[in-house]
Amino acid sequence: MSAAISPLSFRPRAQTSADAVATSSPTPDATEPVRGLYVHVPFCAHKCEYCAFYSAPPSGDIIERFVGALVRELELIAPRCRPDTVFFGGGTPSILTLKQWETILTAMERLNLLGAAEWTVECNPATVSADKATLLRRFGVNRISMGVQSLDPALLERLGRIHSRDQVFRSHDILRNAGFDSLNIDLMFAIPGQTLELWHRTLDEALALGTEHLSCYEVIYEDDTPLFHQLKAGEFDVDEDLACTMYEALIDRCAADGLRQYEIANFARDHRVSRGPRTAAATPVGGGTPTIPALACRHNVGYWRGRDYFGIGPSASESIQGTRAKNWSNTNLWIERLERGRRAQEWTESLTPLGRAGEMAAFGLRMNAGWPFQEFEQRTGLDLRVEWRENLNTLLQRGWAVETADSFHLTRAGLRFADSAAELMLR
Repeated sequence: MSAAISPLSFRPRAQTSADAVATSSPTPDATEPVRGLYVHVPFCAHKCEYCAFYSAPPSGDIIERFVGALVRELELIAPRCRPDTVFFGGGTPSILTLKQWETILTAMERLNLLGAAEWTVECNPATVSADKATLLRRFGVNRISMGVQSLDPALLERLGRIHSRDQVFRSHDILRNAGFDSLNIDLMFAIPGQTLELWHRTLDEALALGTEHLSCYEVIYEDDTPLFHQLKAGEFDVDEDLACTMYEALIDRCAADGLRQYEIANFARDHRVSRGPRTAAATPVGGGTPTIPALACRHNVGYWRGRDYFGIGPSASESIQGTRAKNWSNTNLWIERLERGRRAQEWTESLTPLGRAGEMAAFGLRMNAGWPFQEFEQRTGLDLRVEWRENLNTLLQRGWAVETADSFHLTRAGLRFADSAAELMLR
């Protein structure tokens, strides 16, 4: 399962004397409650071949102790948190039992942490049940992100997924019947053994479900994952040209179905579609700066726009008023710290105003809409056209970006090099 994307995985370069230019940056209001909440559930029935997120199969009483510690961490952050977006990622949050979910949800109710406008829970199709879906919906969960990855049985086995293609369709129906009208499907492309024909077929079947949101990730070979070791052992080769062709096909196919790309790997609709026989929706046309679709994931948009959020659970990271922190990626250690009544943070660091603005500039460029100049200045106190002028010119000269009177954003080609573009913006 893929956790909600966190910008904290991208560490800044060392700060310099240039930070002095940021003294005019707005001072955050320490009394303002934090509006974003990420919860990491680190358990999976089986570790997938590609996964580098912190997760492990459960054993003994570890899940029960985890639930107790999670409630304690919720209690510690609750006085400063009034979330309007919540994201339970992992791992596989849906692996928790009905009773364990009841414990967490009733604690959130007691702590006044319910009522988020958008509340997402990641699910594996093999661990969805009608009772669990009904319970989540009753407490206010209104968005499900389902880790499908592929609809081809051989590729599912290749990735080490525990679900079947039939379970995808069955779980989709269970979630719709429980009242979920906002579903995301996670897919992967450039999987070893995946052909362009298979990728087209997967996209067709996934889009036929009428999902409101699609997240599609190119396989990345992270150190210490089985796929990485298989690649190094020469069991398969990486075909970069095929990966690029698949990515271009993804963008075009989604646009034809009414899903607009709003971030490198994310596509969403502007409105829900009717259930039953469907025809392709028209693609919005027109020039100017791209906009964010109505059914985009608000929580992840918050990351890309530099919004404050709490992160709880083992390995979770957070960013609040320029101070970043990360919990220990060790479930037992995390539990032991919380059982003693304190948070289990491995490290914290404070960014200068310029350092924080540089990260916001970098991650905002992941989105098709890029940065409206006025919004960036309101958020940071800095003018993107001044402090980053040389960097913007570099991106323009490479043909990776477009600048208008009001905004700056990457082109379709530039989004393929968003990591390189981001590096230029850091301070």
